[in-house]
Amino acid sequence: MAGPQCCENPPALSSSSGHGSVLELGGLKTYVSDSSNSKYAILLISDVYGYEAPNLRKLADKVAAGGYYVVVPDFLYGDPYNPENKEKPIQVWIQSHGTDKGFEDAKQVIAALKDKGISPIGAAGFCWGGKVVVELAKSDNVQAAVLLHPSFVSVDDIKAEVKAPIAILGAEIDQLSPPELVKQFEEILSSKPEVDCFVKIYPGVSHGWTVRYNVEDEKAVQSAEEAHQDMLDWFTKHVK
Repeated sequence: MAGPQCCENPPALSSSSGHGSVLELGGLKTYVSDSSNSKYAILLISDVYGYEAPNLRKLADKVAAGGYYVVVPDFLYGDPYNPENKEKPIQVWIQSHGTDKGFEDAKQVIAALKDKGISPIGAAGFCWGGKVVVELAKSDNVQAAVLLHPSFVSVDDIKAEVKAPIAILGAEIDQLSPPELVKQFEEILSSKPEVDCFVKIYPGVSHGWTVRYNVEDEKAVQSAEEAHQDMLDWFTKHVK
């Protein structure tokens, strides 16, 4: 179950953030950033705060500038977690926003991308989205996967038939995916030579650091950008 840490530092949501535009893709409202008319796609799956988070859209633009068609769908159907809504604490909110539904929706988005002739496809998931991406990595839906401070991902998930090359980027301070668990993931993946993997634990950062950082905090920005670059490097290696 998601705990308080996944809800810390909520972003100020803004539908006008970013250089891209909101389109419909696979039946979902989707933020699309495409600076290169690329035929390679990257699917970014948000945390519980949804697809309007400014840092997430800024990251989508950055990935697009690297030569990708980047999509950030609204898997939460206009209902991101709101910590100010005391009638719907995270434990209640999560019951109506299951990652299993996110996985089914993600498959529809991927099918829509392929219908446009856009493939191969990589996927990155943040917190809630990490669970969705690990499910995608067990199938033939994506050519590369990145989990950033994931939630709900278990040892059994990693032991399952993960097919896609997978990178797991963890925080030193994380109750949801603590370093001990991330190291277990690494041990399991290291025993699968047929699956390329990259696992890294970033020192001095907390769960959510890649998308819920303070843009005025130079150190926080630097830590987030280090993870962003590692993610980009992974996609450069495998989505081609």
